Amino acid sequence: MRRAITLIAALACWAGTPWAAEAPPPKLVQAPHYGDTLFHFFQDHYFSAITGLMTSQHFNRLSPHDDEAELLRGGMLLSYGLHREAGEVFAKLLDAGAKAAVQDRARFFLAKIRYQRGLLPEALDALGRIGKQLPPALEEERALLHANVLLASQDYAGAAQQLKALSALKTTTTGASLYARYNLGVALVRSGDVAGGRVWLDELGKATSPALPATPEYRALRDQANLALGFAMLRDEKPDAASGYLQRVRLEGPQSSKALLGYGWALAAAKKHREALVPWQELLRRDARDAAVLEARLAVPLSYVELGALGQALTRYQEAIALYGQESRSLDESIAAIRAGRLIEGLLAANPSASPGAEMSWFDAIQSLPAMPHAGHLSDVLAQHEFQEAFKNLRDLQFLAGNLQAWQDKVEVYGDMVAHRRQAYAQRLPQVLAQANAAGLGQLQAQRDALATELDRVEREVDIEALATPAQRALLERVQRVNASLKALLEEPGLDAARQRARLATGLLTWQLAQDHADRLWSAQKELRTIDRELAEARDREAALARAQQQEPARFDAFATRTQAEAARIAALIPQVARLTQQQQQAAQEIAIAQLVKQKERLALYSTEAHFAVAQLHDRAAQAEGKKEGDRAK
Repeated sequence: MRRAITLIAALACWAGTPWAAEAPPPKLVQAPHYGDTLFHFFQDHYFSAITGLMTSQHFNRLSPHDDEAELLRGGMLLSYGLHREAGEVFAKLLDAGAKAAVQDRARFFLAKIRYQRGLLPEALDALGRIGKQLPPALEEERALLHANVLLASQDYAGAAQQLKALSALKTTTTGASLYARYNLGVALVRSGDVAGGRVWLDELGKATSPALPATPEYRALRDQANLALGFAMLRDEKPDAASGYLQRVRLEGPQSSKALLGYGWALAAAKKHREALVPWQELLRRDARDAAVLEARLAVPLSYVELGALGQALTRYQEAIALYGQESRSLDESIAAIRAGRLIEGLLAANPSASPGAEMSWFDAIQSLPAMPHAGHLSDVLAQHEFQEAFKNLRDLQFLAGNLQAWQDKVEVYGDMVAHRRQAYAQRLPQVLAQANAAGLGQLQAQRDALATELDRVEREVDIEALATPAQRALLERVQRVNASLKALLEEPGLDAARQRARLATGLLTWQLAQDHADRLWSAQKELRTIDRELAEARDREAALARAQQQEPARFDAFATRTQAEAARIAALIPQVARLTQQQQQAAQEIAIAQLVKQKERLALYSTEAHFAVAQLHDRAAQAEGKKEGDRAK
């Protein structure tokens, strides 16, 4: 699933097909909030990614990436197991008429959801509606999903046809095709078409590099194919064929114990009991808790019985009975430890990614095991998908509990912030009102009006002296005094030259004032417009202040109400999550205990068989002894 969801995100970051032979130029993320979501996503912070994405969608911050973002959200919801919510997202994208490429991807994931929920006809319908806009990687997964749906519908012929068309299945080495071959082979064998399934499994079981990727995963898949073939041949009573398949399984692989056990049974079925002891004796040197090893404890003495070594057989049966009893008691100790919570609590403590403060992620695996009385019992438990899912849900609940606790602390801080801001508002409001009143907007407006009236008069009357500078005004007054003095001395001889200079000075000053009048009038009018703007801004601030006196208390009340509501909601969720956490832990423990109980039941069965075999040996010995005594009596 991680690969599929990563492909969704990759599609959001590239123009065209990101899996072409040559990578296309990157597509710029135009919405910063969408880029933030992708950053958290590729950092494996999936909870932060999806919550941030949903917040940005609420505030419409993701355009023009709305469809890609919704597709990514649906994929993350699907990965968290929220099938219904994810299905609604994909259905909404289809109903909204998204781009063809987005619709095809939505139909693909909608088909996957329906398949996982067992809605097989609906899944086939969604697959049939997918066009040709899927990228190659998803196209391969679509073909495999289609085959899985057909297999689940028991349409093995249709599944085979679909898988054969999966990118030249006979030669491709992709993971999807290799698993497709294995699944198809097993399904055909189980359906009764052993010959058809044998072809697929045999090809995979013989595959070597470069036909098979040189990775532990695919080597284990090859071993699994050979193991399935071997046991299928055993069921069909073909021990020689079974031996050939089982000998292909690696001795150090995860399937080696089962293969050794089956190989021994194949030799025993072929009446080669002495040879059968070789793989079984190898098994006895391995971990005694392994199911194959426990069964080999019965198989070895059985071969000794067939070889006539009854004494060795009796010893081996008695050793097996003792081992089964010891192992049963060990299982009881492990079950008691699990019931006490040591397994789950130890797993949470030993794996930091599962701790309450860690980021919730659907791909975190169990890396460390806790200290348990018999840690070997945990292998079968941890291998269970059901337990892994239960522990994942428990880990998610642990994360949500920590997240709720953090938000409870934040809400308390927000409440304090609202109270402090309310107090600061109450303290500063009188000061602001005093400053606003001191400004005297009415008086300033009256002064502005008087100035405007004066400018109108100056413009209308062309009063050039009204706009004179202080220096010019001083010169005007001086010239006026000189002219007045000369006028008082009417007929004084010798003043004609002075009168001439006074007239020239008066004319020059008048000319200068007339020249500067237009510019000075325009500047004054410009300054008047600036005053108008500043007065308008002052009136707006005064109106805003008046509105704030009404709105701010209401805003504080709204914030306080919302904070209290969220606090109450969180307070209600915390015990609910705690209760679910406890229930989920109990469920995970019961799953683990059920697995160990199955082991105990298997041990009890083995022990019963061993006791019965010992009794038979004793009966045979008694019969043989009685026969000897009868012969001596004769």
